[in-house]
Formats: sequence, C-alpha cells, structure tokens
Amino acid sequence: MASLAEIRYVSDSDGKTVGVIVPIELWREIESDSDTAYSSKSEMTKRRLLEAKERQGGMSQEEARAELGT
Repeated sequence: MASLAEIRYVSDSDGKTVGVIVPIELWREIESDSDTAYSSKSEMTKRRLLEAKERQGGMSQEEARAELGT
C-alpha cells in the first residue's frame, strides 16, 4: 500500500492548495472504498450481500476458473 508521504499537493501561485497527486495504488483503494460505501446505501444490495454471505456451497476459485477456461 502507498504511504501518505507519497501524496503530493499542488498549489497555485498564491500558495493555495488546488489539487492532489496520489499514487495509483492508493487511489484504487480509495475508489474501492467509495464504491463499497455507495453500494451499501442500497437496501437491495445490502440484502443480496447478506444472502450471499450466508449462502453455503458454491465452488472454489480454482473450480470457477477451470469452468470458465481461464
């Protein structure tokens, strides 16, 4: 994971911070957290996630890959 020390701040000629440059790894983590937070606001999504969590059976990742041919 990228460290906070790798974040760069962009300032205008008056010294006011106007932007941020973030390592892509950190950005993807932030983006993923944002997507998760957005999805969890939907009652239908919450219900589906809880149902999936309780579901038994299924197949392993290796079995799914073999079935998909990847």
